[in-house]
Amino acid sequence: MATETKTAPITLTEKALQEVKNILNEKNVPAEYGLRVGVQGGGCSGMSYLLGFDKPKDSDEVFVLDGVNLIMDKKHGMYVMGMEVDFQDGLNARGFTFNNPQAASTCGCGSSFSA
Repeated sequence: MATETKTAPITLTEKALQEVKNILNEKNVPAEYGLRVGVQGGGCSGMSYLLGFDKPKDSDEVFVLDGVNLIMDKKHGMYVMGMEVDFQDGLNARGFTFNNPQAASTCGCGSSFSA
């Protein structure tokens, strides 16, 4: 029986992946949880990014990135296709950043966009 490995529609940089693994470890996140990436209505530009730990639901697709389960609602793929998630750890900014080629415009805070 052949198994098909789907390629995730988004990428996580090495720094982002390491930070996710650190959080999973430090916060004792249950093994059945993965990193949920998606979008939701709201934010200054109309839509904002969703990033957190969750269990997969029936409407989700699950991708494996270097041992981390990436969970995404199938309907969100068109909004985040090709997006790169990075992690900044500098003096001026610390946190996850989103580089989304699908965004028609973004806001100053970088956490919301319009498509």
